[in-house]
Amino acid sequence: MLFFASWSKKLDIDPTQSVNEDAVFTSDANIKAALNGAYDVVSSGELAGGDLQLYSELLGADGEISWVGTFNQPDEIFNKSIITTNSFVRDTWSEAYRAINICNSIIANIAVANADDQDMIKGEALFLRGYMYFELVKLFAKPYSAGNVTSNLGVQIITTPTVNGQVASVHKVPRSTIEQTYQQVISDLTTAKSLMSDDYGVYAGKYAAAGILSRVYLQMGDYAKARDEANDVIENSGASLEAPYSKAFNNTAPSAEDILVLPITAQDGVNDFHTYWSIADYGARDGDVEINQQHLDLYDPADSRLALFFDYGGGYFYSGKWLLQYKYIPLLRLSEMYLTRAEANFRLGTTTGADPLDDVNTVHERAGLSALAAVTIDDILYERHQELAHEGQRIHDMKRLHQSADGFEFDANELVFPIPQREVDAVGPTILLQNPGY
Repeated sequence: MLFFASWSKKLDIDPTQSVNEDAVFTSDANIKAALNGAYDVVSSGELAGGDLQLYSELLGADGEISWVGTFNQPDEIFNKSIITTNSFVRDTWSEAYRAINICNSIIANIAVANADDQDMIKGEALFLRGYMYFELVKLFAKPYSAGNVTSNLGVQIITTPTVNGQVASVHKVPRSTIEQTYQQVISDLTTAKSLMSDDYGVYAGKYAAAGILSRVYLQMGDYAKARDEANDVIENSGASLEAPYSKAFNNTAPSAEDILVLPITAQDGVNDFHTYWSIADYGARDGDVEINQQHLDLYDPADSRLALFFDYGGGYFYSGKWLLQYKYIPLLRLSEMYLTRAEANFRLGTTTGADPLDDVNTVHERAGLSALAAVTIDDILYERHQELAHEGQRIHDMKRLHQSADGFEFDANELVFPIPQREVDAVGPTILLQNPGY
């Protein structure tokens, strides 16, 4: 094992907004510690530790959930009235680029690492960089499904490190197009997949790269590649669905179906899933996200996924997926791969790996329901909606499917985050162009 006990192990890298090349990249141990630091940033609350997923669910709430917390920043996202100085949005942007900068430095100095470890280290750095660019372009740019991908703006693509005390945001780099951003993501993840091991779980391996690639291709409407990447995970990773459904969550170790998982430990207990979705009785805030009856009505009464929601009293329901703080958070589960393969096969009229009906029933029956006799594309998407509820996929699915959210069209300006004003000011408004509507 190249790394410390978890993503969340803190490092003393100074300054935190950049990498001091002389201090860090002088030995194999240094570069491995820096990689662990990149995982640490990606796992922060502002990114994969909960906020990226919260943003998606709030943007795609559409009457099924409500934000009732006291923080104004998520309330702006929920109400689609985001201001350019929203500190949550600002911190997500800056932390993502901080992770990207660390990855850039690792890649640039990979020769420092032991020769036998270089491929794996470089692969993981590329994975984390591609993962961050994918999350950024989904939130800060128009959806790929809106078209005009060679003219609509994506995000800044920065692939060289900023060192010796400079801040990454001062790069005078204009925004690339959406197509260029997606191609950077694909390049990073594809190369990462070729370099990494077959392991999966806490640290990224080739199947984590394949799983994220399946998401990328699904957003692009490239169903053949989305199908093939999902099929690779299903057929070759060795992962298997847990039973019952509840066993996929609130675990003290990776579950059998986790392809990529985030450990939350007492050493660094940042878990914004728990913070906002759980309740005070379990050490969280006081239930900032409520589950509305409109969402509960989606489920068959016998569905074990419905049973995971709980009433805190007075008819206020909450998700049991993120109940406890010091648990392992699934970022990519096998069931998603089954549903992606089913959707892609159905749209293409193919049966790669399995018939779409069989894949849907694999997920459907795990939820304690009787097998379906036939499926339509609407059935597959409905199953996906229920299976992946409140895991951060909602608005991205709605955008690619051209579904409106709370009365806003899928490509509305209000469903795209503003470029943080601090970044526009630092780079220059004529270089780092603001999104329409802001």
